[in-house]
Amino acid sequence: MSEQPRDSSAPTLFTWEFATDPYPAYAWLREHAPVHRTTLPSGVDAWLVTRYADARKALADPRLSKNPQRHSAAAHAKGKVGIPGEQRADLMTHLLNIDPPDHTRLRRLVSKAFTPRRVAAFAPRVQTLTDQLIDTFEERGEADLIHEFAFPLPIYAICDLLGVPREDQDDFRDWAGAMIRHGGGPRGGVARAVKRIRAYLGELIHRKRLELVERREEEDGEDLISGLIRASDHGEHLTENEAAAMAFILLFAGFETTVNLIGNGVYALLRHPEQRAVMRRALEEGDERLLAAGVEELLRYDGPVEIATWRFATEPLTLAGQRIAEGEPVLVVLAAADRDPERFAEPDVLDLTRRDNQHLGYGHGIHYCLGAPLARLEAQTAIATLLRRLPGLRLAADPEDLRWRGGLIMRGLRTLPVTWNSVGR
Repeated sequence: MSEQPRDSSAPTLFTWEFATDPYPAYAWLREHAPVHRTTLPSGVDAWLVTRYADARKALADPRLSKNPQRHSAAAHAKGKVGIPGEQRADLMTHLLNIDPPDHTRLRRLVSKAFTPRRVAAFAPRVQTLTDQLIDTFEERGEADLIHEFAFPLPIYAICDLLGVPREDQDDFRDWAGAMIRHGGGPRGGVARAVKRIRAYLGELIHRKRLELVERREEEDGEDLISGLIRASDHGEHLTENEAAAMAFILLFAGFETTVNLIGNGVYALLRHPEQRAVMRRALEEGDERLLAAGVEELLRYDGPVEIATWRFATEPLTLAGQRIAEGEPVLVVLAAADRDPERFAEPDVLDLTRRDNQHLGYGHGIHYCLGAPLARLEAQTAIATLLRRLPGLRLAADPEDLRWRGGLIMRGLRTLPVTWNSVGR
């Protein structure tokens, strides 16, 4: 690893205290060490990029590969980068781990499921799921919005999109729950869940391929897994492992980011009652524009992805004056970049009416999050429906007692206990 002078005044990173509020530490890094070498909790050394301009440049730099095989460190062989268990389960060939031309080919295939028209057509289903979940706790007057709402909503939505039968979706919910629970702890728990998901996806792909043989003709509204199989069978050169890996990463990236977007977003609104009031007034007046702008601000202010997924230098390069050697990992800190005062006026202020808001919450460049339109739809639907249906929504715990999940990439609460003015209270 390239050398960088150590600064005794540098903040301590990746502790539980840091996880609660990482933004002061990121502010220090932006000012004093914008490209900072650190040792991660896994033992891997990596460079952290914290300024907006540098982050945007790094996210689109073709010299920074997404392929973990570019990692020069022996730690790669021990599985200390990427999602635990994905290599052993033969699920490595997905959009977060590959570069062009394979990335271009696979993204083209799966992007058909996330067109504006396809996502808009999915909106009624998202609204139905949202209302059904709120129905289960509305009269009770209290709930944990993470486990009872923010977590199941995107799980069921992405299962519908992938084509997972309704009778199997609770199994997916259990496996996804294991991945979240163990995300900052023992990696074996995540690896076991990944193994179960891989086995199920193999069986599901086989069943759907048989169904396609019987059906022959393409049907409108075909689920994503069926679409991937049909593309493979029509000469797009998609292997079964690639299809399984694509389905896996869409599940993994498509649910946890949205869990955190809804959870962090609602929490921010509960901590800023004046902004919540602005949102409620806009909803009462039917102003959907502020809802859309508000979700973008929540993404910028305390987004679901704290650090972009791994990148590896394919050749020696210089970033913000720091020399990075070939094979070294580079981690772009989206949470730091989106609070950069050089890019955003009053970056530590939550302002739902913010206009110039080109945040990096969903990345930038060819790896920009494919599922961003669906995540935005789910977040807008979830937040609007909660505010409409649960009057007087408020925290039911001291903010200091809330705990954030440990982990490197994602940022999200473990629980979000709330209460409201239920009928009969």
